Amino acid sequence: MNRRLFLEAGTVILGTAAFSDLLQESLGDMAVSNENFEVTKTEQEWREVLSPEQFQVLRKHGTERAGTSPLDKNYETGVYSCAACGTPLFTSETKFDSRTGWPSFYRPIEGAVAYTVDRTLFMTRTEVHCSRCGGHLGHVFDDGPAPTGKRYCMNGVSLEFAAGEAAPQA
Repeated sequence: MNRRLFLEAGTVILGTAAFSDLLQESLGDMAVSNENFEVTKTEQEWREVLSPEQFQVLRKHGTERAGTSPLDKNYETGVYSCAACGTPLFTSETKFDSRTGWPSFYRPIEGAVAYTVDRTLFMTRTEVHCSRCGGHLGHVFDDGPAPTGKRYCMNGVSLEFAAGEAAPQA
């Protein structure tokens, strides 16, 4: 690695760290503690009720591979709920094809999700959790469609779908 490339890489890393701190301050009121949820279980209890893939995503903040969830291309009418605790999270009316390989929505059901700051992979993102059990669902980005401009990019393994009439958006 030559000196110029080394200095450029160092500048990017330092800039990313500074931006992460700035973003953390601006999102401070969105952050939640993992200890303040209505549904709490030990790690072993979660392992007993979740599949290994669900446990990795919901409890260990993993990410399923893009394009592996059948929910990505599901456009039936219904409700998407948390696979860990059953809390309704999104309705089919807010689902859209983001072409990312993950189920995407432009708005959650009011009060259904909570947020934290995720600083992994040398970037800062807003992580989305179930507001009832704290399960990791995915991330939200500012490149979604109207009316919100948001893209809630969710791991399909963290969701369960129930076909039928969708719940109203509160």
